[in-house]
Amino acid sequence: MIVYDDSLRARLAANLDAHDVRAHPEDGRRRASVAMVIVDSDADLHGHDPAEQLMTGQVRQQMLESVPGTHGDELTGTIGGTAGGAAFLLTRRASRMNNHPGQWAFPGGRLDDGETALEAAIRECEEEIGLSLTSDHLLGQLDDYPTRSGYVMTPFVFWAGVHAEPVPNPGEVDSIHRIAITELLRDDSPRLVEIPESDRPVIQLPIGGDLIHAPTGAVIYQFRRVAYEGTLHRVDEYEQPVFAWR
Repeated sequence: MIVYDDSLRARLAANLDAHDVRAHPEDGRRRASVAMVIVDSDADLHGHDPAEQLMTGQVRQQMLESVPGTHGDELTGTIGGTAGGAAFLLTRRASRMNNHPGQWAFPGGRLDDGETALEAAIRECEEEIGLSLTSDHLLGQLDDYPTRSGYVMTPFVFWAGVHAEPVPNPGEVDSIHRIAITELLRDDSPRLVEIPESDRPVIQLPIGGDLIHAPTGAVIYQFRRVAYEGTLHRVDEYEQPVFAWR
């Protein structure tokens, strides 16, 4: 277990401060930003995934048909049991949303007119998960990721503190999960899969019994390599699965 303490905060902040952030031009795309929020977690309190009671057999197999590189037989689609110690927040998007319903994501979205990327990330945290963050919570920034759906996404990393208690906005978020940083250090992570539609490999991060893909998966992996391990690693050339291109 990785302890959520001042030493970890200093380590993450120093590594992010030393990172040479790669920015991408819009080139006809829209600007968006996301927030990777670092929190503490308890395996008993935060380890449950309510979808475990909803996703069964045929329904889950249908959802996994579009995942490249697997037939889905080793996946459950849930991420229960992944909390414990220093963690980051991951949301399951509301099933009623028009775009990417039920998929894994960070709090985030498009920039409003006149808004900076950092301001948008802070606003989206308040709107989607009820956390009031400021620039004082900011640990640093990761590389822009150009998405297939027409955005340039800028990721920010925040330290929310031990008393952070996120609350999902039911209009946008079905559930909020605390994923231990240790889950990113699994021997089978990441997975790189070839697809016929692209000459770039699709990145998949095994989390619990599911796979997190780019763009979210790319940001998570760069967090591991840059912020936690202190290694320069670019992820903007990793591909998204075709179902995320829309």
